[in-house]
Amino acid sequence: MPSPQPARRTVGLAPERVHGNVLNIGEVLTELSGDFPQITASKIRFLEEKGLISPQRTRAGYRKYAPHDVERLRFVLALQRDQYLPLKVIKDYVDAIDRGEKPESLPGGMTLSPRMVSDQMSRDLHSHTRSLTLETLTAEAGARHALVLDLVGFGLIAPVDGRFDEHALRVTRACVLLEGHGIEPRHLRPFRAAADRELGLVERVVTPVASRRDVASKARAAEMAREISELCLNLHTALVQGHISRMDS
Repeated sequence: MPSPQPARRTVGLAPERVHGNVLNIGEVLTELSGDFPQITASKIRFLEEKGLISPQRTRAGYRKYAPHDVERLRFVLALQRDQYLPLKVIKDYVDAIDRGEKPESLPGGMTLSPRMVSDQMSRDLHSHTRSLTLETLTAEAGARHALVLDLVGFGLIAPVDGRFDEHALRVTRACVLLEGHGIEPRHLRPFRAAADRELGLVERVVTPVASRRDVASKARAAEMAREISELCLNLHTALVQGHISRMDS
């Protein structure tokens, strides 16, 4: 008879199961994988490193996740995925809630406490990531069909497999308002060029981190990219507003 095979272990998961109302990291992955198929133990540990969650530990040092830790993770991951918010913005928000404050709404209107996030809320957040046809994009943005075609032609928005995302919708809505001031898509080509240059700058900074093979490094690279992008936008806004403020001086 063949010798019995040793029991298989899942690499990276704690061998100790925590009983009661708390979960080990493997069980947390199971809880979250339905809504976040790409979630990994490294990603969860990275969020802990950034101070987004603070699980308790067993005497042996294994992490113990309470139900509110899991819902907090769900909230953070949903905002990062669907609202494209930097972790620093999310952390400031949840920290304010933990202090008993009532912070202002996040971009996108999110105001719920992470400890009260439900599966329904997660599904609602997921619905924000949509795929829009040309007709739907035009209707929701209140745009002329010709304007949308011009935006595509000048590279300000681009369909993927014939469909557009929420970013394209935001661009189109902004361009509809700019059109009311006589600013046409052809005038906005420098914005596309500036965005490409900014992306190149971000990529040069994060490539050394993103090129590492571990998942945690890729998560750090994505967060670095968001943070640098936000700082570039702040710089752009400050420069433009500085010039505008001198117009009436």
